Amino acid sequence: MTDLTAEDLARLTEWDTPTICNGLEALDPAWRLSGYSTKAFACLRPEAKPICGYARTATVRASAKPAMPADEVLALRQSYYQYVDEGGPKPSVVVIQDLDSTPGRGAFWGEVNTTIHQGLGAQGVVTNGSIRDLTDSAPGFQALAGQFGPSHAWVHITAHGGPV
Repeated sequence: MTDLTAEDLARLTEWDTPTICNGLEALDPAWRLSGYSTKAFACLRPEAKPICGYARTATVRASAKPAMPADEVLALRQSYYQYVDEGGPKPSVVVIQDLDSTPGRGAFWGEVNTTIHQGLGAQGVVTNGSIRDLTDSAPGFQALAGQFGPSHAWVHITAHGGPV
């Protein structure tokens, strides 16, 4: 759906998540049991206004070194950044799923990636993984994460553009 205007997206930020859930449930009762997280999130900027944008998706792992050679890891990371920049309308919100059995062992999100993503038109991220560098993250970039954590461990992109 790309026929939304900037005003439409801005209007959606006027409501909190429970209000959006109420609306979805009124449209289709099946939304009462799906489409939302059932675990607590750590919020980088709880005082900030809600954000709204077009999703850019990816998956990561952090608990072990990547199985592929370093040049392929780098190529996948560069392809991911290009996808975030050119993969659809903006503004975007990145949704990243940490596939490790214990998500959050390593943070993809911190000072560097919040700054890069903000430059690529992303307003924020939603992840079941972790975030770090809280005071050094890009000003105005929002993050909802499974937890705060200090390390990036072996975090690496495994895929992008698919369901999460």
